[in-house]
Amino acid sequence: MGQALFNLIPVGLRIVAIQGVKSGLYIAMNNDGHVYSSEHFTAECKFKESVFENYYVIYSSTLYRQHESGRAWYLGLNKEGNTLKGNRVKKTKPGAHFLPNPLEVAMYKEPSLHDLAEVLIQGAEASSAPSPSPSTVMNGGKAMTKTDST
Repeated sequence: MGQALFNLIPVGLRIVAIQGVKSGLYIAMNNDGHVYSSEHFTAECKFKESVFENYYVIYSSTLYRQHESGRAWYLGLNKEGNTLKGNRVKKTKPGAHFLPNPLEVAMYKEPSLHDLAEVLIQGAEASSAPSPSPSTVMNGGKAMTKTDST
């Protein structure tokens, strides 16, 4: 079974942003329940992290849920490893259960929509000067370095 590495970034009480280690992209869910990757941290990138009965972790959208029942929309994978629409995933299904494996603990600055707005404003004011990448801003102005450990 394949393995993908993600940074789990706390952005609130039991709320996380999930960022791919190699790509630097955030996982997000739109109002149709489709999971997509986002270059920038947005409100659609926030997921509630809950420990399920079997001690696996499930992630639900903080923005979207079923209109009628109020049931949460969860991140989930099918047997081939492809994402499922959040409104089709039930929290009891194994494809929605994740097992975080801490490889390294790192302190990151919490991604903020305010920081992203500052980057965009600075970019507009000084279009000739290179502006910092959003990942640099999200990390407190320090460039992120990644080390491979096996």
